[in-house]
Amino acid sequence: MASPVQAEPDISDVRGRVDRLYHQAEQAQERYNDARLELEALSDQLGSLKADEKRQNSRLAVVREQVQESIVRQYQGESVSTVGQVVVSEDPGAFLGQLSTMSAFNDLQNDLFDSFSTEVDALDIRQDATAERKTEIAETTKALAEEKAEVEAKLSEAESLLGKLEDKERERLLSASRGDFTRLPESVPASGRAAAAVKAAMAQVGDAYVYGAVGPNAYDCSGLTMMAWGQAGVGLPHSSSAQFGSGARVSQNDLQPGDLVFYYSPISHVGMYIGNGMIVHAANPSSGVRVAGVFSMPYVGAVRPG
Repeated sequence: MASPVQAEPDISDVRGRVDRLYHQAEQAQERYNDARLELEALSDQLGSLKADEKRQNSRLAVVREQVQESIVRQYQGESVSTVGQVVVSEDPGAFLGQLSTMSAFNDLQNDLFDSFSTEVDALDIRQDATAERKTEIAETTKALAEEKAEVEAKLSEAESLLGKLEDKERERLLSASRGDFTRLPESVPASGRAAAAVKAAMAQVGDAYVYGAVGPNAYDCSGLTMMAWGQAGVGLPHSSSAQFGSGARVSQNDLQPGDLVFYYSPISHVGMYIGNGMIVHAANPSSGVRVAGVFSMPYVGAVRPG
């Protein structure tokens, strides 16, 4: 029996599927970028907490020694077993418990005991906070791995779809995905820092799109805008959603060259407005860095950095 003839893939359908996969991969990459920023912040907090904990341990050791010396002074002549059990205690909580039951507790300097109690409580708080940050770091690290795996899976699926097409059809598909906005404007009316940012971004048109890349020859969407505004002396986070909070909000009727324009809900893509209803952006692995219409994707809003 003859094998059934397999239908030729519909190019527009494949193009739509590939574009959706690219967008899903970009969404995962932007979540990865967000998680990486969170991990950096948590790691900084953990370092500070560990330093606080070390200082608190040192302060507690000083107060412990003062309390021990006071006990020895006040209990001269007491049996070694009674005083010794308190002095050698390594557990602050147990130490306090023993102090509270000693018959001569009322004779101990009140401020010294209060100081010790305060230092014990402060150390407990810092230890709890340190443990909490360690747990959050572990969870965020796991999320990073999951998002990275999704990026790679979606990209692999898109490449597999493209690979099944004949070379001629694949090139037609890629050309179609690049759209009609590859022509560069003759001039971009911008000044000051915005002009420097626009110039830096436009100089990358034609460069490759690589998830997580920040240059010099490849970018993802937030990597391109971060680099461009960095050339203008303005630091931005490597995350489209985080960049949405990096400047004053701008209405679509007041867009100026250099403004950052954001797309999709939740936000997962960013480009730079260059005037005349156009943006420059790192689009996807098929298109790379290119010029497109400002409303060529689901528009969310814009901000003005600097």
